[in-house]
Amino acid sequence: MTVSIAHLGPSGTYAEAAALAYAQSLTQNTGEEVMLCPCSSISQTLWTVAKGDAQIGVVPVENSIEGSVSMTLDTLWQIGSLQIQQALILPIAHALISQAQNFEQIQVVYSHPQALAQCQGWLEKSLPDVPLIAKNSTTEALQLVRDETHVAAIASLRAAELYQLPVLAHPINDYSDNCTRFWVVSLQPSGPGKYTSLGFSVPANVPGALAKPLTIFAERGINLSRIESRPSKRSLGDYLFFMDLEADSHEQSVQSALAELRSFTETLKIFGSYTLLNLN
Repeated sequence: MTVSIAHLGPSGTYAEAAALAYAQSLTQNTGEEVMLCPCSSISQTLWTVAKGDAQIGVVPVENSIEGSVSMTLDTLWQIGSLQIQQALILPIAHALISQAQNFEQIQVVYSHPQALAQCQGWLEKSLPDVPLIAKNSTTEALQLVRDETHVAAIASLRAAELYQLPVLAHPINDYSDNCTRFWVVSLQPSGPGKYTSLGFSVPANVPGALAKPLTIFAERGINLSRIESRPSKRSLGDYLFFMDLEADSHEQSVQSALAELRSFTETLKIFGSYTLLNLN
């Protein structure tokens, strides 16, 4: 049996690197063959899995410098049926890739918005007057570099090697400890794990609307490793809340907390419990 894994493409993205690492562990553990399915966006990656066109998806959810990837959270909420199977931590080291001979020749820099933001300080110092243009992925930007001597892109060293393009500078991310957390998702129920992720909306934006859900976990000694709000897109000031728990949703205390949480929420979605694999 061949397992299909969707990820943000084209070849050379960090999402592909995470997908390849997961594919390797899957092959070692189960002996199954793997086929990678590059997608044009993070949203398309998730919808590809939701529609059954791929069995697994690997998507970025949080970066240590820039924080959460809103497209992943928003689309996961919108779909509702996908479950997290595992989390992957991938170290990120960006390179400036260009046919230019020096920085002075560069007139524009392309990359994914997250990569541009993770290198913001370096770009302001080294290329202060050069326009920055966002693309759907880091390697999509490399297509523009191949035949232009005044264009640069930010991507990985692996991508530069794949596309046989020269590297002007590496690493250029603002912090050396730069890493991204990816989620492995599918339509299958999640198994046991040390972490659980969920999202919920509240009936109304009134005092105490968020305090009550937080108290539920505090009273049971369940630690929250992350909490964040996202616009619900229904009206201004209306929010969704996403949480990561350091607990397994299959445990009785967590099930009790989730049952009580439902009484304070309008909609509650449990995205699954999972383990964390560090790819350092």
